[in-house]
Amino acid sequence: MTFQNLKKTLLTIFKWILICVLIGILSGSASAFFLLSLEWVTQFRIHHSWIIWLLPFGGLLVGFSYHYWGESVVKGNNLLLEEYESPQKIIPFKMAPLVLLGTLLTHLFGGSAGREGTAVQMGGAIADQFTKLFNLDNSERRILIILGISAGFASVFGTPLAGAIFALEVLYFSKINLKSTLLSFLVAYAAYFTVEFWPVKHTHYSIPVVPEISLTTLFYVILIGLLSGFAALLFSRSTHFWGSLFSKNIKYPPLRPFIGGIVLAIAIAGFGFTKFSGLGVPVIVDSFTNANPWYDFLLKILFTGFTLGAGFKGGEVTPLFFVGATLGSTLSLVIPLPIAFLAGLGFVAVFSGATHTPIACTIMGMELFGIQPGLSIAIACIIAYFSSGSVGIYKSQIVKGAKYKLYQRL
Repeated sequence: MTFQNLKKTLLTIFKWILICVLIGILSGSASAFFLLSLEWVTQFRIHHSWIIWLLPFGGLLVGFSYHYWGESVVKGNNLLLEEYESPQKIIPFKMAPLVLLGTLLTHLFGGSAGREGTAVQMGGAIADQFTKLFNLDNSERRILIILGISAGFASVFGTPLAGAIFALEVLYFSKINLKSTLLSFLVAYAAYFTVEFWPVKHTHYSIPVVPEISLTTLFYVILIGLLSGFAALLFSRSTHFWGSLFSKNIKYPPLRPFIGGIVLAIAIAGFGFTKFSGLGVPVIVDSFTNANPWYDFLLKILFTGFTLGAGFKGGEVTPLFFVGATLGSTLSLVIPLPIAFLAGLGFVAVFSGATHTPIACTIMGMELFGIQPGLSIAIACIIAYFSSGSVGIYKSQIVKGAKYKLYQRL
């Protein structure tokens, strides 16, 4: 290798390390601000429950903001996936503040939504701005989108390994190389440690008792995987159904979350379904020790699908955790295995089925619950992945491989 080639290689390495550190710090700081703000609006709603009646007006604000200023970024996570597959133009930076504001309004007034979509979109929008700064081509833009997804996911959940792999797997490792893989891990840890620097606390879950692997245990783990896959399928189809219904019947977009907000406010505040508003983290935590009613996971699917389908903003992943944990929890009434073990399996398996990411979900399960239940987590995630149908929560996600071949034959 000549001196010039060595110099060029070293400069390239330094450039990408610098990009990863900058994206990690910026995305991590954005996620930290988001998490702190989200906690504040959540506590405000809990202590001022009357505010749920204002949900229609919160929806109107979200609808107006996207209709008049955010039409180019309204696709959200799907825009990131589309730009990765077929790069067209740099993702507008306004995606970040718009989704941040929209999500905070959704949670302040009591809509049922998550947070991963917000962090991932902020990360993707921040990352793609480096395209012009460093004069990157389309292949390098793809790497930036991977880095943005990785940083956003890792920082919002405090799971850097899962975040790095999720960014690669959600794109089905399409056009992925060793360079992308290494950089995805680097930016995930940069974003993770940035959030750790801020006064942000992630929710901790545990599985204190893990049953030994036996034929009986294996049978129940497979059963949990199947039921989680069906729950994931129902969740994905519900979100798409409500989105399509609102689009077809309400032509003026800002009115969709306004009308949806009226229905949600009556259902949540009028009929006492407040446990299904917001993230639902307290319910998730409780499901690891107490059995939930059988209908909790179904109602969360209904409320979240309706909220997001109406045009409110937020993510789907934490509601998927809610659905999976409560499903596993209620199954403890008929399955003779520890409740925390069942809730933990459902927690990650439903997520796996809805996002087509069994590897990332397995890693996340081990990051959250430890190595001991790792084999059971992997089996449940893989079964849920294959039994959740061919369409997940991201319409623009391309499904390939064994799952694609399976559903092509059906």
